[in-house]
Amino acid sequence: MNFSRAIVRPPGVNYAAGLTSAVDGAPDLGLALQQHAHYCEVLRACGLELIRLEPDPAYPDGTFVEDAAIVTARGAILTRPGAPSRTGETDSVGEALRAALHAPDIRRIEAPGTVDGGDVCDADGHFVIGVSARTNEDGANQLRSHLQSMKFSASIVDIRASKTLLHLKTGIAYLGDGVWMAAEALEQELEALARLYMRVLITVSRDEAYAANCVRVNDSVLVPAGYPGVVAALRSRGFRPVLLDMSEFKKMDGGLSCLSLRF
Repeated sequence: MNFSRAIVRPPGVNYAAGLTSAVDGAPDLGLALQQHAHYCEVLRACGLELIRLEPDPAYPDGTFVEDAAIVTARGAILTRPGAPSRTGETDSVGEALRAALHAPDIRRIEAPGTVDGGDVCDADGHFVIGVSARTNEDGANQLRSHLQSMKFSASIVDIRASKTLLHLKTGIAYLGDGVWMAAEALEQELEALARLYMRVLITVSRDEAYAANCVRVNDSVLVPAGYPGVVAALRSRGFRPVLLDMSEFKKMDGGLSCLSLRF
């Protein structure tokens, strides 16, 4: 997964007011800022130039910039987040993308469609789109149409039956070269996709399910700290895992992929 740039935004002063279903307690803002700073250091070490957005107190979930857009090699698409409190997050991300991509016009998802970027997994130009609590069928179909017009292929997977997955990428990651990582909770939904697209599938046990949201960035795979089984599985297949403490983002239903928009 070759990237050269990423958009990031640190958590703001009201980060703890964001949406969450987790039961781990309120996040520590100071620690969250430290963890975010380390995350940015790792992205830079992987060779990425960072485009830094300022926190916006109107959007306590704004640090999860991945949800605001889909960026491809042939253009970007602004999403329409499924949580009404997050709708305005796309404005500043769109401005940053227009400047970075020199693209005055960017496609977007229109009402009544909703799409969160966390429900979209790019596998070498084939996009898997999850219909979830945040991405509805209308939004998924709009996104597939946009992608197909850009000469990409796309599949839609319904994950609404899962009680543990907020987004598709809560439970799945594409690591390149036909290698996928997926939580046990997605086995049934991915059965058809596995036959078509998955050359190697690394299954993540239920007690390490949070680590299914890992991120391949150039020659490294970013992995949340504390999940030795996932780390061992990656190393056994020749990957270079880089561990990051994500405790204060896990408390807000966030994962590694959520914290940057990579392109």
